[in-house]
Amino acid sequence: MVSASANRLSPPPSREGRFAFVIPVFNHAGTVAVVVRRALALGFPVFVVNDGSTDNSLDEIKDIPGIRIISHDRNRGKGAALLSGFAAAAVEADWAITIDADGQHYPEDAPNLMAAIPAGARAIIVGAREGMIGEHVPWTSRFGRKFSNFWVRMSGGPALADSQSGMRLYPLPETIVLPAQARRFQFEVEILVQAKRKGLSVLEAPVRVVYAPDGSRISHFRPFVDFVRNSLTFTRLIFGRIFFLR
Repeated sequence: MVSASANRLSPPPSREGRFAFVIPVFNHAGTVAVVVRRALALGFPVFVVNDGSTDNSLDEIKDIPGIRIISHDRNRGKGAALLSGFAAAAVEADWAITIDADGQHYPEDAPNLMAAIPAGARAIIVGAREGMIGEHVPWTSRFGRKFSNFWVRMSGGPALADSQSGMRLYPLPETIVLPAQARRFQFEVEILVQAKRKGLSVLEAPVRVVYAPDGSRISHFRPFVDFVRNSLTFTRLIFGRIFFLR
Protein backbone atom coordinates (compact mmCIF):
# COMPACT_ATOMS: atom_id res chain seq x y z
CA MET A 1 0.00 0.00 0.00
CA VAL A 2 1.04 3.61 -0.57
CA SER A 3 2.34 5.52 2.45
CA ALA A 4 -0.06 7.91 4.17
CA SER A 5 2.67 9.86 5.93
CA ALA A 6 2.51 12.92 3.71
CA ASN A 7 0.80 16.06 5.03
CA ARG A 8 0.78 14.59 8.52
CA LEU A 9 -0.70 16.75 11.26
CA SER A 10 1.78 18.15 13.74
CA PRO A 11 1.40 16.79 17.29
CA PRO A 12 0.21 19.22 19.95
CA PRO A 13 2.86 21.49 21.47
CA SER A 14 5.28 19.66 23.81
CA ARG A 15 3.86 16.29 22.74
CA GLU A 16 6.68 14.87 20.66
CA GLY A 17 6.33 11.65 18.74
CA ARG A 18 4.97 9.96 15.67
CA PHE A 19 1.34 8.84 15.63
CA ALA A 20 -0.59 6.22 13.67
CA PHE A 21 -4.13 4.87 13.65
CA VAL A 22 -4.75 1.17 14.32
CA ILE A 23 -8.25 -0.03 13.38
CA PRO A 24 -9.29 -3.64 14.13
CA VAL A 25 -12.01 -4.92 11.81
CA PHE A 26 -14.30 -7.94 11.98
CA ASN A 27 -17.36 -7.95 9.72
CA HIS A 28 -17.90 -4.19 9.57
CA ALA A 29 -18.40 -3.86 5.83
CA GLY A 30 -21.07 -1.19 6.24
CA THR A 31 -18.95 1.25 8.24
CA VAL A 32 -15.24 0.48 7.94
CA ALA A 33 -14.58 2.44 4.73
CA VAL A 34 -16.03 5.64 6.19
CA VAL A 35 -14.04 5.20 9.42
CA VAL A 36 -10.81 4.58 7.51
CA ARG A 37 -11.26 7.58 5.21
CA ARG A 38 -11.98 9.91 8.13
CA ALA A 39 -8.88 8.67 9.92
CA LEU A 40 -6.80 9.16 6.78
CA ALA A 41 -8.02 12.74 6.51
CA LEU A 42 -6.09 13.57 9.69
CA GLY A 43 -2.83 12.86 7.93
CA PHE A 44 -1.49 10.01 10.05
CA PRO A 45 -0.57 6.52 8.84
CA VAL A 46 -3.52 4.14 9.08
CA PHE A 47 -3.11 0.42 9.85
CA VAL A 48 -6.21 -1.72 9.41
CA VAL A 49 -6.26 -5.24 10.84
CA ASN A 50 -8.77 -7.50 9.10
CA ASP A 51 -9.38 -10.07 11.82
CA GLY A 52 -10.71 -12.91 9.68
CA SER A 53 -13.81 -11.09 8.43
CA THR A 54 -16.29 -13.31 6.59
CA ASP A 55 -18.23 -10.47 4.95
CA ASN A 56 -16.89 -8.05 2.33
CA SER A 57 -15.07 -5.77 4.79
CA LEU A 58 -11.79 -6.31 2.98
CA ASP A 59 -13.34 -5.47 -0.41
CA GLU A 60 -14.59 -2.17 1.01
CA ILE A 61 -11.11 -0.97 1.96
CA LYS A 62 -8.57 -2.81 -0.21
CA ASP A 63 -8.50 -0.07 -2.86
CA ILE A 64 -8.25 2.88 -0.48
CA PRO A 65 -4.83 4.41 -1.19
CA GLY A 66 -2.43 5.10 1.64
CA ILE A 67 -3.44 2.44 4.17
CA ARG A 68 -1.69 -0.68 5.40
CA ILE A 69 -3.81 -3.79 5.73
CA ILE A 70 -2.83 -6.69 7.99
CA SER A 71 -5.00 -9.78 7.62
CA HIS A 72 -5.60 -12.70 9.96
CA ASP A 73 -6.54 -15.96 8.27
CA ARG A 74 -9.22 -16.50 10.92
CA ASN A 75 -10.86 -14.50 13.68
CA ARG A 76 -8.40 -14.35 16.58
CA GLY A 77 -10.07 -11.67 18.67
CA LYS A 78 -9.84 -7.93 19.14
CA GLY A 79 -6.82 -8.12 21.41
CA ALA A 80 -4.89 -10.19 18.90
CA ALA A 81 -5.86 -7.75 16.14
CA LEU A 82 -4.67 -4.78 18.18
CA LEU A 83 -1.34 -6.46 18.91
CA SER A 84 -0.82 -7.19 15.21
CA GLY A 85 -1.56 -3.55 14.44
CA PHE A 86 0.78 -2.35 17.18
CA ALA A 87 3.63 -4.49 15.86
CA ALA A 88 3.18 -3.12 12.35
CA ALA A 89 2.73 0.49 13.46
CA ALA A 90 5.75 0.41 15.79
CA VAL A 91 8.05 0.35 12.77
CA GLU A 92 7.22 3.98 12.05
CA ALA A 93 5.22 5.33 14.99
CA ASP A 94 5.75 5.96 18.69
CA TRP A 95 2.04 6.04 19.53
CA ALA A 96 -0.98 4.07 18.28
CA ILE A 97 -4.43 5.67 18.19
CA THR A 98 -7.05 2.92 18.29
CA ILE A 99 -10.63 3.31 17.12
CA ASP A 100 -13.35 0.76 16.46
CA ALA A 101 -14.53 0.08 12.92
CA ASP A 102 -18.23 0.26 13.78
CA GLY A 103 -18.42 4.03 13.46
CA GLN A 104 -19.14 4.88 17.10
CA HIS A 105 -15.96 6.97 17.47
CA TYR A 106 -14.97 10.27 15.91
CA PRO A 107 -11.41 9.96 14.55
CA GLU A 108 -11.31 13.75 14.72
CA ASP A 109 -11.16 13.47 18.53
CA ALA A 110 -7.63 12.03 18.34
CA PRO A 111 -6.05 15.43 19.20
CA ASN A 112 -7.93 15.33 22.54
CA LEU A 113 -6.02 12.18 23.43
CA MET A 114 -2.73 13.60 22.19
CA ALA A 115 -3.17 16.76 24.23
CA ALA A 116 -3.61 14.65 27.39
CA ILE A 117 -0.11 13.14 27.14
CA PRO A 118 1.92 14.44 30.11
CA ALA A 119 4.88 16.49 28.93
CA GLY A 120 7.94 14.30 28.66
CA ALA A 121 6.10 11.18 29.83
CA ARG A 122 4.59 8.02 28.41
CA ALA A 123 1.04 6.96 29.29
CA ILE A 124 -1.99 5.14 27.98
CA ILE A 125 -4.74 7.68 27.28
CA VAL A 126 -8.28 6.27 27.32
CA GLY A 127 -11.02 8.15 25.53
CA ALA A 128 -13.81 8.57 28.10
CA ARG A 129 -16.97 8.46 25.99
CA GLU A 130 -19.43 11.27 26.60
CA GLY A 131 -23.15 10.82 26.03
CA MET A 132 -23.36 7.23 27.30
CA ILE A 133 -26.91 7.77 28.55
CA GLY A 134 -30.30 7.58 26.92
CA GLU A 135 -32.42 4.88 25.32
CA HIS A 136 -30.31 4.87 22.16
CA VAL A 137 -27.31 3.50 24.10
CA PRO A 138 -27.48 -0.32 24.33
CA TRP A 139 -27.99 -1.60 27.88
CA THR A 140 -25.05 -3.94 27.37
CA SER A 141 -22.79 -0.91 26.88
CA ARG A 142 -24.10 0.91 29.96
CA PHE A 143 -23.94 -2.15 32.20
CA GLY A 144 -20.63 -3.34 30.75
CA ARG A 145 -18.91 -0.05 31.47
CA LYS A 146 -19.97 0.02 35.13
CA PHE A 147 -19.13 -3.66 35.59
CA SER A 148 -15.73 -3.23 33.99
CA ASN A 149 -14.85 -0.02 35.86
CA PHE A 150 -15.50 -1.70 39.21
CA TRP A 151 -13.55 -4.89 38.52
CA VAL A 152 -10.62 -3.09 36.93
CA ARG A 153 -10.19 -1.25 40.24
CA MET A 154 -10.65 -4.46 42.24
CA SER A 155 -7.97 -6.11 40.10
CA GLY A 156 -5.49 -3.40 41.04
CA GLY A 157 -5.95 -1.33 37.92
CA PRO A 158 -6.62 2.40 37.58
CA ALA A 159 -9.86 4.09 38.60
CA LEU A 160 -11.44 5.15 35.32
CA ALA A 161 -14.76 6.48 34.10
CA ASP A 162 -14.71 4.37 30.93
CA SER A 163 -12.49 1.31 31.04
CA GLN A 164 -14.22 -0.22 27.99
CA SER A 165 -13.69 2.57 25.49
CA GLY A 166 -12.07 1.38 22.28
CA MET A 167 -10.72 4.81 21.38
CA ARG A 168 -7.33 5.08 23.05
CA LEU A 169 -3.78 6.26 22.64
CA TYR A 170 -1.15 3.64 23.37
CA PRO A 171 2.59 4.28 23.73
CA LEU A 172 4.68 1.95 21.57
CA PRO A 173 6.61 -0.21 22.32
CA GLU A 174 5.78 -0.08 26.06
CA THR A 175 2.30 -1.48 25.47
CA ILE A 176 3.50 -4.38 23.33
CA VAL A 177 5.62 -5.82 26.14
CA LEU A 178 2.91 -5.66 28.83
CA PRO A 179 2.07 -9.22 29.90
CA ALA A 180 -1.62 -9.27 28.93
CA GLN A 181 -2.87 -12.80 28.25
CA ALA A 182 -6.35 -12.07 26.90
CA ARG A 183 -6.71 -11.88 23.14
CA ARG A 184 -10.36 -10.98 22.68
CA PHE A 185 -12.44 -8.10 24.08
CA GLN A 186 -10.95 -8.74 27.51
CA PHE A 187 -7.56 -7.53 26.29
CA GLU A 188 -8.68 -3.91 26.58
CA VAL A 189 -9.43 -4.18 30.30
CA GLU A 190 -6.51 -6.43 31.16
CA ILE A 191 -3.99 -4.13 29.50
CA LEU A 192 -5.07 -1.33 31.86
CA VAL A 193 -4.42 -3.48 34.92
CA GLN A 194 -1.08 -4.69 33.59
CA ALA A 195 -0.06 -1.12 32.74
CA LYS A 196 -0.61 0.06 36.31
CA ARG A 197 1.24 -2.94 37.71
CA LYS A 198 4.23 -2.09 35.54
CA GLY A 199 4.18 1.60 36.47
CA LEU A 200 2.79 2.89 33.16
CA SER A 201 0.31 5.72 33.79
CA VAL A 202 -3.27 5.41 32.54
CA LEU A 203 -5.15 8.68 32.01
CA GLU A 204 -8.41 9.74 30.40
CA ALA A 205 -9.55 12.43 27.97
CA PRO A 206 -13.10 13.11 26.76
CA VAL A 207 -14.22 11.84 23.36
CA ARG A 208 -17.57 11.79 21.62
CA VAL A 209 -19.59 8.69 20.81
CA VAL A 210 -22.49 8.05 18.45
CA TYR A 211 -25.04 5.26 18.63
CA ALA A 212 -27.64 4.81 15.91
CA PRO A 213 -31.13 5.68 17.26
CA ASP A 214 -32.51 2.50 15.68
CA GLY A 215 -29.89 0.34 17.38
CA SER A 216 -28.36 -0.69 14.05
CA ARG A 217 -24.77 -0.46 15.25
CA ILE A 218 -22.93 -3.72 14.59
CA SER A 219 -21.39 -5.12 17.74
CA HIS A 220 -19.83 -8.53 18.18
CA PHE A 221 -20.07 -8.38 21.95
CA ARG A 222 -22.04 -11.43 23.14
CA PRO A 223 -23.56 -10.66 26.56
CA PHE A 224 -23.39 -14.15 28.07
CA VAL A 225 -20.19 -15.48 26.47
CA ASP A 226 -18.23 -12.28 26.98
CA PHE A 227 -19.59 -11.78 30.49
CA VAL A 228 -18.19 -15.21 31.37
CA ARG A 229 -14.89 -14.40 29.69
CA ASN A 230 -14.69 -11.07 31.49
CA SER A 231 -15.40 -12.77 34.81
CA LEU A 232 -12.67 -15.35 34.21
CA THR A 233 -10.21 -12.63 33.22
CA PHE A 234 -10.94 -10.57 36.34
CA THR A 235 -10.74 -13.67 38.54
CA ARG A 236 -7.28 -14.40 37.13
CA LEU A 237 -6.20 -10.79 37.64
CA ILE A 238 -7.48 -10.64 41.22
CA PHE A 239 -5.68 -13.85 42.17
CA GLY A 240 -2.60 -12.44 40.47
CA ARG A 241 -2.94 -9.27 42.53
CA ILE A 242 -3.16 -11.26 45.77
CA PHE A 243 -0.05 -13.22 44.82
CA PHE A 244 1.75 -10.01 43.81
CA LEU A 245 0.93 -8.30 47.12
CA ARG A 246 2.13 -11.29 49.08
